[in-house]
Amino acid sequence: MRYWLMKSEPSDCSIDDLAVLPDQSVAWYGVRNYQARNFMRDQMSVGDGVLFYHSNCKEPGIAGIARVSSTAYPMPRSFDHDSKYFDPKATQEQPRWMNVDVQLVKKIALISIDELRRHPELERMRTLQRGNRLSITPLDPSEWKFITTKLAHDA
Repeated sequence: MRYWLMKSEPSDCSIDDLAVLPDQSVAWYGVRNYQARNFMRDQMSVGDGVLFYHSNCKEPGIAGIARVSSTAYPMPRSFDHDSKYFDPKATQEQPRWMNVDVQLVKKIALISIDELRRHPELERMRTLQRGNRLSITPLDPSEWKFITTKLAHDA
């Protein structure tokens, strides 16, 4: 089992949006970075833990705990000419962009990025490194455990 931090802009899909979706599950679409795509395609497995992170908003931070609920599959929006995620180089035979589905485990009280930075146990966390802009980053099991047992509280 692996652990991931996955960023979503709340204006696109927030933890509250996820909570009201059918099966409390969403396709993690819109990734346009090859390294993040490769994490989904090559390393994510059903059941992997996910920290659902609100980004590009007034108060960024971890807003919930989720799990990967599907294996990677081609992103349908990359084939849709009307989608902002359309990619003319993507084909059904050779898709360029992938999705996994993510399912809510629980909403938590927001753990701000400032709060994450206060803990020496998290100093090596990739999301906190200078210059990191990836929307999906792996977590060390010790980071997952610290966040989910010491910092995460039900909302």
